[in-house]
Amino acid sequence: MSDSLVIIPTYNEKENVAKIIRKVSSLPKDFNILIVDDNSPDGTAQIVKSLMNEFPGRLFLEERTGKLGLGTAYIHGFKWALNKNYEYIFEMDADFSHNPEDLPRLYNACAIDGADLAIGSRYITGANVVNWPMGRVLMSYYASVYVRIVTGMKIKDATAGFKCYKAKVLRTIELDKIKFIGYAFQIEMKFTAWKFGFKIIEVPIIFTDRTEGKSKMNKGIFKEAFLGVIELKFGSLLRSYKRKGN
Repeated sequence: MSDSLVIIPTYNEKENVAKIIRKVSSLPKDFNILIVDDNSPDGTAQIVKSLMNEFPGRLFLEERTGKLGLGTAYIHGFKWALNKNYEYIFEMDADFSHNPEDLPRLYNACAIDGADLAIGSRYITGANVVNWPMGRVLMSYYASVYVRIVTGMKIKDATAGFKCYKAKVLRTIELDKIKFIGYAFQIEMKFTAWKFGFKIIEVPIIFTDRTEGKSKMNKGIFKEAFLGVIELKFGSLLRSYKRKGN
């Protein structure tokens, strides 16, 4: 069994899901894949099921009852992964905005370089963003600046969704207390790991906007993130971040 699980949430990703599964499965490093599908009406889950015999013991599917939000999809996947005793647990999008070939670099940052959380970062030296409208680039960049100012975190790409966690991070974070489900989920997870004192490393990536399928971003997601950061900061003043056993 692989020590690594890549969690890929899906909703209407029929154009991408088979390609992303085959690409991840072709890497020299052995990664297992968990697709968490939110009852996609376009048949995404059926495509995954049709591939499971091709990748026995490496491809798994969890089907949920409806579109319940990115954060809850990842929480579902994290609990599944911890129950199966994976040591390295990844977040990745289905649309190839995250290059599967960067998965081994995130793995090495944790397995070799000592990170507890490795972040595929768009905003450090060596990184780049391709095919995003300038307005989106600026919005994302300054969102991370805003997060750093409000929270005090030094992470350059606070909203990044391409990550590798060591299992101990997810066991320490009380997953049922994670409250945000959209864009702010990514910030909350990093903030909580940082507050617990885990070592975080940013790895430069080339981020490419999706070429197939439809983006799930909307104004409500950004609003949740903007207000959520303030809520996180004030909420942290009332919470203890002492790790058990320390």
